[in-house]
Amino acid sequence: MDFALSEEQKMFRDTLRDFVNKEIRPVAQEWEASGRYPTEIVEGMKQLGLFGLTVPEEYGGLGVDMVSFALVFEEISKGWMGIAGILGSHSLACWMINKHGTEEQKARLLPDLAAGRRRTGIGLTEPGAGTDLQGISTTARLEGDHYIVNGSKTWITNARYADPLPVLVKTDPTAEPAHKGMSVLLVDAGTPGFTVSRDLPKLGYKGTESCEITLENVRVPKENLLGGVEGRGMQQVLGGLEVGRINVAARSLGIAQASYDEALGYAAQREAFGKPIHDFQAVQLKIAEMAIKVQASRLLVYWAAAQADAGHRVDMEAGMAKTFASEAAMECALTSMQVHGGYGYSKEFVVERLFRDAPLMSIGEGTNDIMRTVIAKALTSGKGTIG
Repeated sequence: MDFALSEEQKMFRDTLRDFVNKEIRPVAQEWEASGRYPTEIVEGMKQLGLFGLTVPEEYGGLGVDMVSFALVFEEISKGWMGIAGILGSHSLACWMINKHGTEEQKARLLPDLAAGRRRTGIGLTEPGAGTDLQGISTTARLEGDHYIVNGSKTWITNARYADPLPVLVKTDPTAEPAHKGMSVLLVDAGTPGFTVSRDLPKLGYKGTESCEITLENVRVPKENLLGGVEGRGMQQVLGGLEVGRINVAARSLGIAQASYDEALGYAAQREAFGKPIHDFQAVQLKIAEMAIKVQASRLLVYWAAAQADAGHRVDMEAGMAKTFASEAAMECALTSMQVHGGYGYSKEFVVERLFRDAPLMSIGEGTNDIMRTVIAKALTSGKGTIG
């Protein structure tokens, strides 16, 4: 049993930390507050090859192991979680295209996606369907060599930059059960009728856009059906969400770690009654509790990632990591704010941003209540075990 990173993983982590410390931390507060899009940071991530995390080397990607994949989202989220969102949806979509796409789709799309010449996301959530994906109402009707797509999607990350955008649709709205009539279409940017209608205002998760999109009689070529076979969309999406949950769990870990780091540093500098506040037992208890939650989160995240690397299905493991780490992120952000006192409520301090970014982690890629049902089903069916 080895809980240590390999030398290669450590070198990769150190490269990421150097990039975050030089390119993200110095501008995160100002750019987040102004709503400025992080164009220069995106270019830096292209240079590091980070848009090819889940793209095999044969298509020009990094093809990293899942522990290294988690390290990317942990380290970037320590600097600015919104930046990690730009990579998150892109990496999930690339994984789906590589796993389920036709040879033609992979050869045509993956090299450009790996280099960042193209970017992508994923269109799942609708105004009336989030957790219940089988309840989506977006439809695609085959007419000749094209699908005619109508519907809307919301909370779509990278919507203004995605080319193509994988969109979950119903190719057979009458199918029972509904998932047998669901497919994923790769919708090219600029297709007539495909409109990004607005950016949604958000409490946190700034830096990347979250948009509403509409599809009105959008003509999508038949060859853009992911995998080339109808009715497999739900399976394709659910497999991708396992990867997505490791991503969100790692982002949560990054927020928790950053919250702890900020509290520890502040407690050493801030004095009260003639001594640093970290000498007071009340503050020590908060710091110790944060450290416990951070390290427990890290072990769960790396465990889930390592199980994925071993070729196992990880819906239970990823669900555990995502649930625990996201709740730890919220608790650590609040505790760090308490250690900072009044300054923790100020936008001049990083902890205020961490406090706003943390709640999304318990919602994104499946709410934590849903994660608990996924975990319970795995355990009661015998497909998942602990101990």
